[in-house]
Amino acid sequence: MARRTIRRETEAVASEQVDQVVDATRVVGALIAESLASLEPALTMPQWRVLVLANEGNCNVSAVAEDLGVHMSNATRMCDRLVAAGLLERRRAEHDRRQVLLVLTDAGAALFGSAMDYRRRRIEAAMALMGNEERAALASAASVFIEAAARARMTIRSAG
Repeated sequence: MARRTIRRETEAVASEQVDQVVDATRVVGALIAESLASLEPALTMPQWRVLVLANEGNCNVSAVAEDLGVHMSNATRMCDRLVAAGLLERRRAEHDRRQVLLVLTDAGAALFGSAMDYRRRRIEAAMALMGNEERAALASAASVFIEAAARARMTIRSAG
């Protein structure tokens, strides 16, 4: 009986902690949306994701379709729009000329940098209201969470 009580209490704490992290992601999600709306041209979240993937390198339309969970034709149309907007360009991969990579143009890189600068300024403003120990704890927890989320994503992808 005591074990069940302890388990329920542990589950309740974990659920409360998950709720707190979910609340934090809503704040971060709103910040991302604000940063995208501040851009000229404004971007949708899927368009932003394509720019993020292109910024990371070795990105092609197949990777975009897989990451966004959309059909290849939808990913192609989205990339076409970003190319037409001058934010992306298609280049042949040096190691395999049959592969076409998506690369940020100078305008795309500038737009990407602008959105990241916006986020950085907003995060700096919020963190300036925190104490040194709170900032250190947040940064440490964020690092641990990022690593765990990456491992969980790989686990989910390999199981799917």
